[in-house]
Amino acid sequence: MKKILVPLAEGAEEMEATIIVDVLRRAKWSVTLAGLQPGLVVCSRGVRIQPDTEWDLCEPLGYDGIVLPGGLGGAQRLAADERVLEAVRVYARANKLVAAICAGPRVLVAAGVLEGRRATLYPGLEVAGAGVEWLDETVVIDGTIVTSRGPGTAMAFALALIALAEGTETAEEIRKGLLLP
Repeated sequence: MKKILVPLAEGAEEMEATIIVDVLRRAKWSVTLAGLQPGLVVCSRGVRIQPDTEWDLCEPLGYDGIVLPGGLGGAQRLAADERVLEAVRVYARANKLVAAICAGPRVLVAAGVLEGRRATLYPGLEVAGAGVEWLDETVVIDGTIVTSRGPGTAMAFALALIALAEGTETAEEIRKGLLLP
């Protein structure tokens, strides 16, 4: 069973956060939603999410991977948090799963782990001069780093994470159970 950490900050895109957690848990992965601050997190559309724990109460480096939801405000807060940036760096150096969707890849740029890689993110949020080959694709996998575009690609993103870690058969079973075309 994979153990995945999903950091959650104010302004996160709620669809992405909940779809990631839901789909990965359908694969029987242990997913911990960790709020950067205590209490409820108010997401980009006003939905309030109660994280499983607070960042400081979990062992952020004790997971098989880290998955960052987007939402511009949430991504900006993640990118400004040195605890998150250091975790991303450690996971990337260890070739563990590092994944981000929507504005989340900007956190990967801030952590310095996307230079020389291919990635995607929400259209118009590309970071010039970051040394990243930005692609116009739903999901981009470059080694153990996975990126995706936005709320409408969250299912494909989560399924790609499962396919990468467990193979396409498991991802296909979950896709069928979700009645996705």
